[in-house]
Amino acid sequence: MDETIRNFCIIAHIDHGKSTLADRLLQATGTISDRDMVEQVLDNMDLEREKGVTIKSSAVRMAYTAKNGNTYELNLIDTPGHVDFGYEVSRALAACEGAILVVDATQGVEAQTLANLYLAIEAGLTIIPVINKIDLPSAQPEEVAKELENLIGIPASEIPLISAKEGLNIDQVLEAVIYKIPAPKGDREAPLKALIFDSHYDSYKGVIAYVRVVEGKIQSNQTLRLIASRKDLKPVEIGIFSPTMQVKNELLAGEVGYVATGLKTVSECRVGDTITSAQKPAEEALPGYLTVKPMVFAGIYPVEGEDFENLREALEKLQLNDASLVYEPEKSQALNFGFRCGFLGLFHMEIIQERIEREYDLDIVVTAPSVAYEVIMNNGETLMVDSPAHLPDENLFKEIREPWMELQIFTPTEFYGTVMDLVRKRRGTYREQDYPSPSRVQIIFEIPLSELIVNFFDELKSRTRGYASMDYSVLEYRMGQLVKLEFLVGGEPVDALSAIVHKDDAYHKGQALVSKLKELIPRQQFDVAIQAFTTGRIISRANVKAMRKDVLAKCYGGDITRKKKLLEKQKKGKKRMKMVGNVEIPQDAFLAVLKLEDR
Repeated sequence: MDETIRNFCIIAHIDHGKSTLADRLLQATGTISDRDMVEQVLDNMDLEREKGVTIKSSAVRMAYTAKNGNTYELNLIDTPGHVDFGYEVSRALAACEGAILVVDATQGVEAQTLANLYLAIEAGLTIIPVINKIDLPSAQPEEVAKELENLIGIPASEIPLISAKEGLNIDQVLEAVIYKIPAPKGDREAPLKALIFDSHYDSYKGVIAYVRVVEGKIQSNQTLRLIASRKDLKPVEIGIFSPTMQVKNELLAGEVGYVATGLKTVSECRVGDTITSAQKPAEEALPGYLTVKPMVFAGIYPVEGEDFENLREALEKLQLNDASLVYEPEKSQALNFGFRCGFLGLFHMEIIQERIEREYDLDIVVTAPSVAYEVIMNNGETLMVDSPAHLPDENLFKEIREPWMELQIFTPTEFYGTVMDLVRKRRGTYREQDYPSPSRVQIIFEIPLSELIVNFFDELKSRTRGYASMDYSVLEYRMGQLVKLEFLVGGEPVDALSAIVHKDDAYHKGQALVSKLKELIPRQQFDVAIQAFTTGRIISRANVKAMRKDVLAKCYGGDITRKKKLLEKQKKGKKRMKMVGNVEIPQDAFLAVLKLEDR
């Protein structure tokens, strides 16, 4: 094996300086000239730059001459930091031997720092902790170093203190990578095994798979096989990222590069799959392959009906690059034709929504997000229901199960009470806690996913003045006392407003939304009743009063029968109008479900 190769990734909480450190490493190794340098080089989407987060993994090869005079090949695999992309992170970690753990000197260890650290330790990686942003006036590097020492056991004196923005002490990080991270192991003569840790779609070369060759070698003229999707392919080209794509004739065990497959969709070449040779295939795939399941579902509808085909096209193109996005057409009485889409989480949903609006210039309405429920029917069959509108009649099923999550919240100890209160109100249960340092507490809860997806993160941030951070992972499906809450407007059910809620919350959620709809639905020429309906009964009602015309204005004095006659005539007109009249429901009403004040 080549002893001069080092494969590593950078893990951190959002906004702790991961992409900035990657920029400095590229500059320090001369991979990118100062003239070509832009901020967040590896984040090539506008959204990634704006939000300051990495959404897609990427890889880059650097050549570095160490102080001992040897030149090393460093492969940096950049990983997403957000919890929604946890599977991609786990695959990127499986492609490395080491990880640089970046911690902000002003914020200390946070929830996602811990979550990614545990993932890296499980993957058996060598951890190199680094404290960033020491140039800021509020930095407390000594305290944070102590916190890290308690956490991982590496002496505080050995932790490099850097400023990625200013370029301070970057050479210390590079030296640590060379001396602490082991060279990759793997037999170059064994049958080929290469792990796909990410992919993107290129309109000329098809799907470009980012690979780490674990054993054997990939040659540009051989026929390759994808083990999970059982596809054989002849690569269009193979090569390395430096940081642009550079064509090579072969990739050897231990190296990181790309294979342009020529495949037409990312779903044929999924993250976590193993590439082997079609002539001499490996006996088994590399471990850890999963088909990622969406967790959050929402309806996406075009504001203008004629944009339906454009929306379909936009979703098709986004799915080429993002295999975890699923969608199917659906029709709503209120919003007409649109798509039911599945996302990995709320952040993933927000990214897709912004990309549709920005890259394809479409005006869309997104309904309130919901989660997928398991419905156990009377005959023992299990149905997956991802839209309240598809829930069968309550006489046909025995129970509904909802997804529960393990939630880790990391907060300064002064906000302990308010965090407990927030989780308790959201049906969460306390499990355990830990104090990584005297002033910070990590609390672990179990909580239903449906309670996490609407406003939970915003409220956690506002209750803790922005200091708390959270991370969550799927636990299991559990039975719950859940009911379908429907809304009738003018006697007609509006499917886009219906929701599956906990029995105890149905009454006040129904009441709150009815009051909100009363403000939002414009007055008609006739009275409009708004009703909340659950378990076979109406639980709340409000009327939008009709616009009135004073038909008695011209009767000054005169006989009462004349007035009655005019009022009867008006009453008949209103009745006829009500029979033919349609209530126009504004789009704000559908978004009101999201903005309901928390109890």
